[in-house]
Amino acid sequence: MRVQQHDGSIIDIEKNSPEGLDVLNHSTSHLLAQAVKQLYPFAEFGFGPAIENGFYYDIDFGDKVLVESDLLLIEKKMQQLASKNLKIVRQLISKDEALELFKTNPYKIELIKDIDEEITIFQTGDFIDLCRGPHLMSTALIKHFKLLSLAGAYWRGDSNNKQLTRIYGTSWFSADALKNHLNLIEERKKRDHRLLGKQLGLFMLSEYGPGFPFWLPDGMILREEIEKYWDEQHFKYDYSLITTPTMLSRDLWEISGHWHVYKENMYTSLIDDKEFAIKPMNCPGCILVYKNSLHSYKDLPIRIAELGHVHRHEPSGAINGLLRVRAFTQDDAHIFCREDQLVAEITTLLKFFEEMYSVFNLDYYIVLSTRPEKGYIGTVDIWNKSEAILKKACEESGRKLKVNPGDGAFYGPKLDFKLKDSIGRIWQCGTIQLDMNLPERFDCFYIDSDGEKKRPIMIHRACLGSVERFIAIIIEHFAGAFPVWLAPLQVTILPVNNAFHLDYATSLTTELKKHGLRVELDDSNDKLGYRMRRAQMRKVPFTLVLGDQERDQGTVTYRRFGAKEQTTVTIEQFLQLIICELNERFIYKV
Repeated sequence: MRVQQHDGSIIDIEKNSPEGLDVLNHSTSHLLAQAVKQLYPFAEFGFGPAIENGFYYDIDFGDKVLVESDLLLIEKKMQQLASKNLKIVRQLISKDEALELFKTNPYKIELIKDIDEEITIFQTGDFIDLCRGPHLMSTALIKHFKLLSLAGAYWRGDSNNKQLTRIYGTSWFSADALKNHLNLIEERKKRDHRLLGKQLGLFMLSEYGPGFPFWLPDGMILREEIEKYWDEQHFKYDYSLITTPTMLSRDLWEISGHWHVYKENMYTSLIDDKEFAIKPMNCPGCILVYKNSLHSYKDLPIRIAELGHVHRHEPSGAINGLLRVRAFTQDDAHIFCREDQLVAEITTLLKFFEEMYSVFNLDYYIVLSTRPEKGYIGTVDIWNKSEAILKKACEESGRKLKVNPGDGAFYGPKLDFKLKDSIGRIWQCGTIQLDMNLPERFDCFYIDSDGEKKRPIMIHRACLGSVERFIAIIIEHFAGAFPVWLAPLQVTILPVNNAFHLDYATSLTTELKKHGLRVELDDSNDKLGYRMRRAQMRKVPFTLVLGDQERDQGTVTYRRFGAKEQTTVTIEQFLQLIICELNERFIYKV
């Protein structure tokens, strides 16, 4: 497939490669804009980029309010235009020419004024758009697309600007690929953690606290099981667990630099006429814990971990279930080590992450972000050495590594862990960052072997990221059907007839609870079939049906969630099975 680059060169790209799909979707976004302009000549256009598995375009429709049914009309016009095999032509023009060409569009004018170089435009038929490319050579390959939804989007993401209409769509090279993607979208809707969270009684949201989730009893069980595993792993890897205050003086946040960067998103209050702020992150508190004692080079590495409750004032339009909240728990850890310990620490961290993610059956790859071109601190030599250490450790771990040049934080390079769930979505969760900034700001030191003070290297590390967001991810990853160790209710017991089987069911419930299992006896007068459906709706891992045979022989007949077959075993065999799965944190696959 031939593609036009920003510099005018024409290259060949594999059609179904990620790059090829990006170009297809970007070109389809221009086709969308062309169709909209013909149907609604008064419309003005903002951004129209390709995104993962699709594209969008932000459009100002003036007083026209677009509704979902309008998308079919736009789609039809797009198909008509695409069938004409219109050439997509790149042109290079001056800034003055661009300002004249787009003089009626305030959004393009604003963008043009920020450009200090010659400007590229792409023309498709009678439609011209300001764009860097790359693009297809014509509309011939734009055949299999679908407009998906409408949303509101502030111009340039700023709530002080006008809200535009965002049209989302997706484009593929074959009808089968489009069909598969649309089926995947439907599956994602079924797995929406907001719907499942309500259905399963895990958490609630309230207008009295937008962005501040409430955990319900079953959700607390799920959360506590994850945190229990988190604790076990940190003790295993020799971390010390701490808790730091939720609110600290503005002075601290000024030293750390967070006040300058985050103050618009921090909740503040006056205490004794002094300004305090609720923490947006845990790092400064952890550093104060480190500085509370004098440390020798023999004490390092010091690993300190905290499940810290943090608050950030996110824009109301960005709040999304548990994925984007204003109050969340960050599973932070900070490691203070010597330079000669850095390779070993990173290698150990990668092993730690591997164990943490594997227990949830989550695959992942790693992205290394390197030194920015400008604004970084520290010497180039230190950066090069740090990046080489991170890269080597990742390569030795056997995990796929991508390099993102120039995207490191100003204070050090970082590793980001991209998790892939059961339906192929990618989530950013874990991160490992080397910090050359905060140890300097807070004058952190240890006493070296020569008796002199020396700066430790500080590693920021989050594995789950936000506990709330991670739970949202695994709700959707498991579609609410959690493995036994995570399930709020592990076993439901159904006597066939209360008159004949309730006593046996009651004694069995008591016996299972003695072994620490979360069990519920459904002895309601509803028909057995209805009670079975209710257990399925609640996605209980094991449903036990007890009738004459089970009562008389001292057995249980169980059915796993999602399976059709039923299995009859002794009580001892069932206990052995479920306790083994609990201890191994086993994930059963239907």
